[in-house]
Amino acid sequence: MIFKICGLREKDSLIGCEANNVDFFGMIFYKKSPRNISRDKAKELVEFSKNLAIKPVGVFVNHEISDLKDIIRFLNLKFIQLHGDENQSYINEIKNEFELKIIKKISIKNQSDLDEINDIKNIDYLLFDYKPKINELPGGNAKSFDWNLLNGVTIKLPWFISGGINKSNIKNIQKTINPDGIDLSSGVEQSLGIKSNKKINNLFKLFNDN
Repeated sequence: MIFKICGLREKDSLIGCEANNVDFFGMIFYKKSPRNISRDKAKELVEFSKNLAIKPVGVFVNHEISDLKDIIRFLNLKFIQLHGDENQSYINEIKNEFELKIIKKISIKNQSDLDEINDIKNIDYLLFDYKPKINELPGGNAKSFDWNLLNGVTIKLPWFISGGINKSNIKNIQKTINPDGIDLSSGVEQSLGIKSNKKINNLFKLFNDN
């Protein structure tokens, strides 16, 4: 199982993730998010992570593409997550310019939301998340969609499940569906935007307890 914890802003959180063999940490470049991070702070985390196994992921929501490219260069990112409504030409432009892996979010509410999953080209991972209402953030809302919607669906790429995952429901994921990866955020926070190493430790202890 691949694990990613999104919305990290502190080195101490990175240490907690590394201790639990988390594969990726997400840095959110979205000013409306309480988990938004500055370029300079992100640079500190990326530099710190060079001595760790965990890998950085830049997370963007309909970001102005020239600025996104600047951030990729500044941080030398090898993984990015597109968490908005980025279209195929947007994706292609990034792929044509950089050697990196792209995680593309698909928002799920109904079965029909899955129609496009095998139409998106030039990406490396899919990430399925709760479909937010108009007044909600694009992610990190501590809400889940009906995971059963994914049963029987052919998914050609490696994929993550996301949205409202915490210690109360993480054990049900492999019973309900069998994702390649799990993406966490609000479920390991002590308060909005502040990660808790205690919650990270407790969640992974529970998940790994057979």
